[in-house]
Amino acid sequence: MIDLDVLNAAIKQNVDAALAEDIGTGDISAQLIPLDTTARAKIYSRQEATLCGTPWVDEIFRRLDPNIAISWQVEEGQQVAKDQCLVEIAGNARALLSGERTALNFLQTLSGVATVCRHYAGLVSSTKVKLLDTRKTLPGLRIAEKYAVTIGGCFNHRIGLYDAFLIKENHINACGSIAATVRAARELAPGKSVEVEVENLNELEQALEAKADIIMLDNFSVDDMRVAVKRTNKQAKIEASGGINEQTLLSIAKTGVDYISIGTITKDCKAVDLSMRFV
Repeated sequence: MIDLDVLNAAIKQNVDAALAEDIGTGDISAQLIPLDTTARAKIYSRQEATLCGTPWVDEIFRRLDPNIAISWQVEEGQQVAKDQCLVEIAGNARALLSGERTALNFLQTLSGVATVCRHYAGLVSSTKVKLLDTRKTLPGLRIAEKYAVTIGGCFNHRIGLYDAFLIKENHINACGSIAATVRAARELAPGKSVEVEVENLNELEQALEAKADIIMLDNFSVDDMRVAVKRTNKQAKIEASGGINEQTLLSIAKTGVDYISIGTITKDCKAVDLSMRFV
């Protein structure tokens, strides 16, 4: 779970960068409107979705107009229907127009991630498996997208390269063996989780002997996953990864693995269709 202070800092950084990118030296189109003009607007969803990104929207409009009134009609994480009103916003007309696209960009992107995650989580709801995200995120939006993953009912893997070890083939080759790599990790950062990626059952045995905390089964067949789960016998957590999609997800979950990591829930998600209208 993302620390609240880290999340709040990310929201501010995201909004700073996005407003600077879009408004730059000033919104010349908005300047056509008299400075003291006020307006009211509504944002609608044009499709069924899981709502996510309200803190970013709040930060954007309050940054542009501290006196703005924002009234959400639905809560973060709630399922919304096609053509449903999500929020009503009232305040300075220039601020509404200047913030419109930036607000919609965050809301449509993060709702897209949450919607996909809700769908995938539903596919395995009959099992105890936890679906994990990966580091396959949009540059600069790592925290935002991982937040959206949790809103959609899935879970975070490591946030970055700093908070947990994930030992892969190249690490092992450079260190000499799985045992040597795990040993080096324990010495370097004793409190950090150590995960080892394995490509076959022989490497699984080596990871178990090295006492890895988590063992990632990379592109294992479903049959070999069952063997790996039985062999591991709870000596370590087991994560399945590689080439997993909607069609294979449930059968993999039923093997008894603890986790399934899926890059597509952030990498391939499609933005939700939203629109803002003055009323």
